[in-house]
Amino acid sequence: MSRKPSVRAGPAASRIRPGQGALGAFVSNPLVGAAGALVLFLASAAVLISILGDPAAGYPQVRAAITGPKPQGWTSAVTAGRAAGADLARAEYRLTRSPESPPLSTATDALAAAGVMAGGPLPLAPLEGVSRKTAEGILPVIGPGGLTPARAYARPFKASGRPRVAIIVGGLGLDPTTTRLALESLPPQVTLAFSPYAPGLQDWINQARARGHEVLLEAPMEPEDYPENDPGPFTLRARAQPAETVKRLEWILSRGTGYFGILNRMGERFVKSPEGMGALSGALRSRGVAFIDTGIASTSGTAEFRASANQALDTVLAPEAIDEALLRVEAAALSRGEGLGIAQAYPLSLRQVASWAGQIEGRGFQLAPASALAKIR
Repeated sequence: MSRKPSVRAGPAASRIRPGQGALGAFVSNPLVGAAGALVLFLASAAVLISILGDPAAGYPQVRAAITGPKPQGWTSAVTAGRAAGADLARAEYRLTRSPESPPLSTATDALAAAGVMAGGPLPLAPLEGVSRKTAEGILPVIGPGGLTPARAYARPFKASGRPRVAIIVGGLGLDPTTTRLALESLPPQVTLAFSPYAPGLQDWINQARARGHEVLLEAPMEPEDYPENDPGPFTLRARAQPAETVKRLEWILSRGTGYFGILNRMGERFVKSPEGMGALSGALRSRGVAFIDTGIASTSGTAEFRASANQALDTVLAPEAIDEALLRVEAAALSRGEGLGIAQAYPLSLRQVASWAGQIEGRGFQLAPASALAKIR
């Protein structure tokens, strides 16, 4: 592309050179040239609009799902419009559910689940029956027939008989760059855990579910070196009264909707507190929310539906160290039938996990969402 010659402003620029004439001087004036360029731009835009019918057609666009209550008649309209395929979808979904899964209530449930197994998005939250609006926000509840949020929001999974490996990536939502990298680079079987302090949390959850990822919500818990190491203003404290623990937990749970469980953020001191864990356990059971821990509470019976990680993946931020940790997850799966690893939202960790996940099925393992490893206790 040729570069336009620069026009030097000043009195000399307005002089009429010999043989130029008044018209030539007028055209060479920089102000006239700028005005001409503007007219040309507007004319081009008008042509673009007339052809494409969209004044923003030439610009990058972002599409966002609109959250909120569904219009009246939405479920019945979709059910009626797709009734012909409902039986097939229902039969397909039966293959994906575990024995503990609740029965399907509508044809749209079956169609949504079948679509997920085919690589489609998870249904937009909140789902009917497993949430309730409160003064704090939307809180999870156990729905009709005993349907829990832990089941409703988990990614459907069909076991292949191979050893299962699952990965959770935590600390998401606080840094938009790494959060977008996780959404764009990780396969949908990887479970994503978001901070309750993340700005625009519900938008991030919606984007994750739209890409097929199930979601956990991080619950900050008191570490051994608290308050030097402080997970935030709504940290669950080891010596707090049970009512205060429940109150803080409900604030955390009300930050968003669409998660199937919580994941501890720190918490080495909190999980040793019988009072704290008792209050947490009762609150999670009453709301049907799962508890996944980073390995620090593997002997605790907190929550009815839970799992513990076998391996932290990035305590040492080096490619070879992360790869070795992933191999230990595989070793756990070979010896126990399943392995669960947890990584943080570091760019290096995301790259290593994405590369590993692209190869794991070829080595005889099955990549599974974390909920597929959770057990009823």
